Amino acid sequence: MTRIRHIAVIDVGKTNAKLALVDAATLQELAVVTRPNRVLAGPPWPHFDLEGHWAFFLEALKSFQASHGIDGISVTTHGASAVLLDAAGELAAPMLDYEHDGPDSLAGAYDAIRPDFAETGSPRLAMGLNLGAQLFWQFRQDPGLAERTAHVVTYPQYWGYRLTGRFATDVTSLGCHTDLWAPQEGRFSSLVEALGLAGKIPEPRKSGDVLGTVTPAVCAATGLTPDTPVLCGIHDSNASLFPHLAGRQGAFSVVSTGTWLVAMSIGGETPHLSAARDTLVNVNALGQPVPSARYMGGRAYEVIRQGCTATPTDEDLKAVLRDGVMLMPSVVPESGPFPGRRHCWTRQPANDAQRMAALSWYLALMTRTCLDLTGAAGPVILEGPFAANATYTEMLAALSPEGVELSTSATGTSTGAAMLFSEAQVAPRTRPVAPRDAAALRAYAADWQAEVSELALG
Repeated sequence: MTRIRHIAVIDVGKTNAKLALVDAATLQELAVVTRPNRVLAGPPWPHFDLEGHWAFFLEALKSFQASHGIDGISVTTHGASAVLLDAAGELAAPMLDYEHDGPDSLAGAYDAIRPDFAETGSPRLAMGLNLGAQLFWQFRQDPGLAERTAHVVTYPQYWGYRLTGRFATDVTSLGCHTDLWAPQEGRFSSLVEALGLAGKIPEPRKSGDVLGTVTPAVCAATGLTPDTPVLCGIHDSNASLFPHLAGRQGAFSVVSTGTWLVAMSIGGETPHLSAARDTLVNVNALGQPVPSARYMGGRAYEVIRQGCTATPTDEDLKAVLRDGVMLMPSVVPESGPFPGRRHCWTRQPANDAQRMAALSWYLALMTRTCLDLTGAAGPVILEGPFAANATYTEMLAALSPEGVELSTSATGTSTGAAMLFSEAQVAPRTRPVAPRDAAALRAYAADWQAEVSELALG
């Protein structure tokens, strides 16, 4: 492999699709372009705009190649997703949006064949958040689909296939609450056979394996050289985790934020994971099981703020503390550590700034709950957009005895995906959070937790 200087990272989150150009020596993003990850209505079901993304990626690759030069490509995407391809490598069906509630209509029939939590570490989730539930429902909706499907590729590897023409899956994507993987044993679960997919899901590879080089068609469209390597790819939360696996000793945890907030514990206490509280076993880029918990943090933020951009002043923060203005779980009741609950206010905020303060503290309290469920110990490393919210980070730091460190990367997932190239082994930069009024924040948190307990009993 030629020396890797500039790495193009395809980074598809639930909200946006991005192409980031990362400097291998510094792990800094040299350029980032984005487009909305919009869902098309159908038919036959709500699905992602794969062709729109592909045109966007090709144009961005062409631009980055012309302006900087690209020496390698890595891919990271959201989980709970796969693409069904026919024998010719074309779509056997559009890629289902995992937030479509169609799979719920067959929940009973699916539950009868899905493996236990003890085998998969995968909680039973609503809609299509279990990839197995998606596939079960799609095959019932379209009776010819199972026969047409020759290859089931997890989502990062779909883009790898478009770039190289080669099929694969990776352990991090299979280990993301799919019901298809047994993380403790490192093998496919019994569901693969039950769905009739034996031999149709490619054997998983390590995320940092070279999948292949770009095809002649990609070279013609982008100006990339024919020897440009493309890595196998990685699930986005695990991309946030990966930079810290080699560079840290002892226990720590990583919180990856975005539409989903995922807390992942390394070297902590042995947790008692509960499928009922949206805890799960992820699989990291090294193939190791990782106790995890999550909730839809970014989605909750958007639901409550309703476009508001007010910034709380010190007086707003003091008023929320003094008056006990609290947002109780759950803003998104379909997922997270308090499933089925509907959110409420203990007292209505006096203004938008106070609402934003209480919302930020709610998000931090939910995050700490997730960390505790995973047995997290040691420092907490915070990745993604929540790292820019000082109200949130100060509350989380007040509740985290060994401190919170903020990633200085604008796109933690892109940095982690870039580091899959062996040359890109720079330790990620972080900075500590020093909370103000930590005692007052802890007192507020204790009152919130007591209120949560009362709601549970009531």
